[in-house]
Amino acid sequence: MPIWQVVRPSFPVTEKLIYLNHAAVAPLVLPAAERMKWLAGDGCLYGSLHYDQWLAAYESLRTATARLIGAHRDEIATVKNTSEGIATVALGLDWKPGDRVVAFREEFPANYYPWLRLERRGVTVEWLSIYDPLERIDAAARGAKLLAISFVNYLSGHRVDLNAIGSICRRHGVFFFVDAIQGLGVFPLDVEQAHIDALSADGHKWLLGPEGCGVLYVRREWQDRIEPVEFGWTNVAGFADYGSRDMTLRSDAGRYECGTLNTIGIFGLEASIRFLLETGVERVGEAVSALASQLIRGVRELGYEVLGVDAPGARSGIVSVRKEGVDARRLVSRLKDAGVIAAPRQGYARLSPHFYIAPAEIDRVLDLLS
Repeated sequence: MPIWQVVRPSFPVTEKLIYLNHAAVAPLVLPAAERMKWLAGDGCLYGSLHYDQWLAAYESLRTATARLIGAHRDEIATVKNTSEGIATVALGLDWKPGDRVVAFREEFPANYYPWLRLERRGVTVEWLSIYDPLERIDAAARGAKLLAISFVNYLSGHRVDLNAIGSICRRHGVFFFVDAIQGLGVFPLDVEQAHIDALSADGHKWLLGPEGCGVLYVRREWQDRIEPVEFGWTNVAGFADYGSRDMTLRSDAGRYECGTLNTIGIFGLEASIRFLLETGVERVGEAVSALASQLIRGVRELGYEVLGVDAPGARSGIVSVRKEGVDARRLVSRLKDAGVIAAPRQGYARLSPHFYIAPAEIDRVLDLLS
């Protein structure tokens, strides 16, 4: 049985829509919605009586995330969003005038602005293109302090070779940061194989969880060198002792958690990540890639231009298209009227199917695009 048929009951959105907007905000997978509903109901009836279950969910999210990326639970923190994770690293490192960062022009603003702002502190940012050859990245990395790149580009869907770039960073002693929000949960990612030093991702896209709850990975050997820039009562080791004034930091990545966590979001994100782990990320990626390929073939036959390159392994679940004489915003609006959800982005119509979408639904979308 195809994977989309197996998981289809967990996506009630399919009863209403053909949802091709996972690169923006995804519909909640049913187990995530149910867990969040349970907590809301329990909180209404019992307040914090079952607080022990909240703590268990925090721990379960850390262990599930660690399993997803090949890390240790001590290297996982809960954050509000990808941006907070990026800012934690960008502001927490000890920068000196003359330090150099390698970043990429096509990035989403969340992985662009924090590095650009470092120029105020005398840091030089060398801007490359995500389409540059590895030789160009290798040359730029020599002598750099940090390299920051997205796993998958938000507009073109270009998927970079993290293992190759990570090897370059390790060889040159460069801190390797990854914005993983557009690829995590779809394509396998191992922080050890890719030599990633820090990674951030929110849960509301391909992870099929809620907004306002994400994860930050920081390699253990770097935690004492990245200072928490937001500081509250839970950053410290003795946070459960309200009378203590000892500011010794927690011994794990929890040191980057500043205050009360988004408990209902954690319940949802933990459930969605576990759902993906049980399904198998490799199977998810294969299904998403097949749907994207089906879309690409179809729109090209209809005369659309597809953004990005077709190199092996470079495509993801994001397909951005445009056609001369066709306004992307009007096209997306017309699709919406027909029950198909996509997004207009910078002159393109961006289509981003997840693995539960049926191939016949892609055919339906292509009919609407003709």
